[in-house]
Amino acid sequence: VQLVESGGGLVQPGGSLRLSCAASGFTFSMSLMRWYRQPPGKERELVAASYSTGGSTVYVDSVKGRFTISRDNAKSAVYLQMNNLKPEDTAVYYCNAWLFREYWGQGTQVTVSS
Repeated sequence: VQLVESGGGLVQPGGSLRLSCAASGFTFSMSLMRWYRQPPGKERELVAASYSTGGSTVYVDSVKGRFTISRDNAKSAVYLQMNNLKPEDTAVYYCNAWLFREYWGQGTQVTVSS
């Protein structure tokens, strides 16, 4: 099983980034896919989730209206489009999959700073 994140980097406040997570080794289309983040010195928190059926998504309140999670089951990939980024979005972002057990990616750093 592999989850490989990409797309992180340094961006100015108000800017955008698109994170990608390429998955392999499990049945992606049946999996709950989530993005978590861990700011410096803080606990890891759930940012967004994409359910395997029905197209439902959920977001933490702090990113609603700015972040969008999407998935491409044909490519076994999940994305996180992040707009209007704020310094408090600075964190390591992790891709997470759940299908009877949990899988984690290695994380990608997002830094929002002027």
